Amino acid sequence: MRLSQFILFPYWLTLHLRHRAYDRGLLRSRKWDVPVICVGNIAAGGTGKTPVTELLCSLLKEDKRVAVLSRGYRRRSTGFRTVSVDSTADEVGDEPLQIKRKYPEITVAVDRRRARGIDRLLSLDERPDVILLDDGFQHRSIRPKVNILLSSWSRPLWKDELLPLGRLRDLPSQVARADALIITKCPAYVEEIRRDEIRRRLHLREDQELFFATLCYQRMKAVFAEGDPRYTYSKRVFLFSGIANPKPLQLYLYKDFDQVRHRTFGDHHRFTRADIRSIERFSRRNPTSLLLTTEKDACRLLHVQGISPWVKERLFYIPVSTCFIDEDEAERFSAFIRKNV
Repeated sequence: MRLSQFILFPYWLTLHLRHRAYDRGLLRSRKWDVPVICVGNIAAGGTGKTPVTELLCSLLKEDKRVAVLSRGYRRRSTGFRTVSVDSTADEVGDEPLQIKRKYPEITVAVDRRRARGIDRLLSLDERPDVILLDDGFQHRSIRPKVNILLSSWSRPLWKDELLPLGRLRDLPSQVARADALIITKCPAYVEEIRRDEIRRRLHLREDQELFFATLCYQRMKAVFAEGDPRYTYSKRVFLFSGIANPKPLQLYLYKDFDQVRHRTFGDHHRFTRADIRSIERFSRRNPTSLLLTTEKDACRLLHVQGISPWVKERLFYIPVSTCFIDEDEAERFSAFIRKNV
């Protein structure tokens, strides 16, 4: 046995026994009378769950009453809570707040106990027709109608290892539970031979759908109402981010800016006044530079106290969405979702 296998064996065994218990019915999974679509991953962070959840919102909201249920990671509240556009990231988490601000007509809620959260959503006066479960693949106590699993192009599941030696938080064999797998953050073109190789390496069955998607960055938006659009014409940018994988955004910025400086914080970082003061000090030394952050970070910055007008007029974010790499992929995905709801 290799050293890595020895280190990971207790974690592997715990996961294996837990899945066996659910597979054999020793632990119970619940179903509901409305379609539940789970968007999840096996690797920890950075696979693009929120943009895919937003894509599902845009596909379904015209014909269905949609609800999104999330854990609300790192929120300071407890229990079940619905999200409003005026909520703070501290109250509900940054990702649920981002979804609600983008789709105010959709019900968004948070609850660490997902089954309870689904029950509470179904007891609302405006009962949803479909529930999107954000980051619920590991919640075997719930049996979704559709399991959509995400995997990042840059970190294939077959090249990764379980935590703490790698980034996998579940067994790669659990790919078998997915109804569809989306390879996210792909290059703009993926050859057919490469697609076939990925399907083979993932050991997908014929009834499991495989899609390839990339990130599409959109026009910059001001974080605050005081934002001055003249700064978006600057060729110098100071990017600061607290997300799991900022590299795709960095690479995108290198195409359009002469100078890109980047300060990283931990994923879901709570920005403090000291953080903002240090960012302002840099900005005052480089007064023509654009201050840029991510859409998720913008949600956390909205309610930080003491941000000066100097920072507010220079601070922008870039919205991001999931785009399939060709029209055929997009049409296949839309047909797959509509067939199941």
